[in-house]
Amino acid sequence: MEAFEGKENMKIGMTSSALLIAAATVASVAHAQAPPPPPSYPPQELDRLAQRVALYPDPLLAQVFAAATFPDQIPDAARWADQHHYLTGDALAAAISEDHLPWDPSVQALLPFPSVLEMMASDMAWTEEAGDAFLAQQPELMDAVQRMRHRAYAYGYLRTNPQVIVNAGPYIEILPANPAFLVVPYYDPLIVFAPPRPGFFVGGAISFRFGVTLGVAFRPWGWGVNRFVWSAHNVFINNARWDRTWVNRRTYVHPYADVRRYEGPRPAERHELHERSERERQAARTGREREEEHHH
Repeated sequence: MEAFEGKENMKIGMTSSALLIAAATVASVAHAQAPPPPPSYPPQELDRLAQRVALYPDPLLAQVFAAATFPDQIPDAARWADQHHYLTGDALAAAISEDHLPWDPSVQALLPFPSVLEMMASDMAWTEEAGDAFLAQQPELMDAVQRMRHRAYAYGYLRTNPQVIVNAGPYIEILPANPAFLVVPYYDPLIVFAPPRPGFFVGGAISFRFGVTLGVAFRPWGWGVNRFVWSAHNVFINNARWDRTWVNRRTYVHPYADVRRYEGPRPAERHELHERSERERQAARTGREREEEHHH
């Protein structure tokens, strides 16, 4: 009888162990499959992420944040933009369409701005964090942009000029003076978000000279209708509210009626590939007039 009870106890013990192992395995798999928690950046970190682009005109800033939510696509897009930088206007819009590019339209929309894509690709840690913050904390990131703009305005650096209109109020808007000409400002965050030192010429701290003309041909990518509604913490890309969040980022597809998302092999390259010279890159980085050394 005792032997029988011993065997039964052994069976029960083995069964319990098997159940515990099975439960642990299930828990481990569930843990592995559980989505990572959304990031939570404190205000000072959001300020850090916002400051390098906070003074971009609203339509360009909206596009940068949207594209940053696809960080894995940025390096290839930056390379394409660099190699095709000599194309402009309708020719560039046609090349973007013809090349069957595999990137999200929000990333394609930045191809006319090789200097912006270069900035994003050269600091992927910033790009990934900015994209994550835009997905998980869009209202808070927008508030950080406003904090930075108010600082630059209060210190006298940020003002309306021939390239941009600065609407000061509870929310500061920066809009292109010509909606079809987007400037990429060049500035040092260590200067424009701090009080000016005595005798410093505040008017020269932000350079708004380097710009890109985006006509009707670029409308399919949203240019002309991208904007912020600051008071409601909304962003509109391609005239539709950007609703991509941390939760739905794997499934959300933003509406672009006239831009196809291509998969699979791409057609043979139809254009000459000319990377920018170091002089051209430096002109873009430092806000100087566009210098084109390759002519198609």
